[in-house]
Amino acid sequence: MKYRQKTRSASVGAIAHLGIAALVVLGGGGVALKLNGGSKLEEAKQVPKPLHDVTTTAGTQTLVLAGGCFWGVQGAFQHVVGVVSATAGYAGGSAATATYEMTETGQTGHAEAVEVVFNPKQVGYGQLLQIFFSVVHDPTQVDQQGPDVGKQYRSAIFPLNDEQAEVASDYITQLGKEGAFSRPIATSIELGKTFYRAEAYHQDYAYNNPDQPYVYIYEQPKIDALKRLFPGQYRERPVLVADRAG
Repeated sequence: MKYRQKTRSASVGAIAHLGIAALVVLGGGGVALKLNGGSKLEEAKQVPKPLHDVTTTAGTQTLVLAGGCFWGVQGAFQHVVGVVSATAGYAGGSAATATYEMTETGQTGHAEAVEVVFNPKQVGYGQLLQIFFSVVHDPTQVDQQGPDVGKQYRSAIFPLNDEQAEVASDYITQLGKEGAFSRPIATSIELGKTFYRAEAYHQDYAYNNPDQPYVYIYEQPKIDALKRLFPGQYRERPVLVADRAG
């Protein structure tokens, strides 16, 4: 997450430091980022729904996933109707290494992850996966999202049980067969991993820092794409960690 300390007042310099060769404005207001080195993020687009979903239960259900910087992943899911909470944290490693400083080394097994608690009567596990693959991140990048490189930025789903793991695995296979992306999906499924909540200063970061260059360039487009591609599932006022704490 280097370069995030920049302020938007130096936006031209920030774009250069972020390694962006070009910002390409797409139809409908979307933005594609062409990065130095020739790589290109997949354009946000609505991919097909999963062919099957987990069993709907009374009460809430929980989904844990990772797709690059947790600021943007959290920020996007906070705008989804039916999401009760979205919390930034770490998953994939041990409790002893579940800190920002240690996770950023890329040596802990952790990914920056988000725990999404949702009401399955309003939004299903499968639809949340559809949003994840459509607008939240580029699932074809290996150990990277945009300028952030390392295993801590990998695309991953951390199922809480066998049924979630099966639905996620089948969905990845489905998207591959249907050619939803121009490159193979790199998302891993990591069953049996514990989620650890991140430090307080990471919570609601995208909401609290909309003019920060990293947020403005990389994270806000995810929320914009959610609104554009899933208007029926988008809510203007996000559900914030701070609201629940208060």
